[in-house]
Amino acid sequence: MSRRPNRRWTLRDITVFRHYMKFPGRGRPFSVRTLAEESGVSVGVIDKLITGKQDNVDVDDATALAEAVGSTIFPLFAPPASPEPIRTSRTPTQTSEE
Repeated sequence: MSRRPNRRWTLRDITVFRHYMKFPGRGRPFSVRTLAEESGVSVGVIDKLITGKQDNVDVDDATALAEAVGSTIFPLFAPPASPEPIRTSRTPTQTSEE
């Protein structure tokens, strides 16, 4: 049974998110309700984000919120940590033991 990979993105900074709501890239400032209507994300989730009761959302909600306020996702949300170590094409260098 395979598990669905973590798709929860973390809000980087509440004050930055509030700033984007107050000064969106286009249009008038957003209230929690108007942002919910514009983005399709529930009022409860947005309220929890701006009050600090919740710090992450599904990637689809993060994208919808960022687009609604006229931003890309990365200034507002951080992606989940990778469960796999970073792999490169280079082979590790051997260190000598003294």
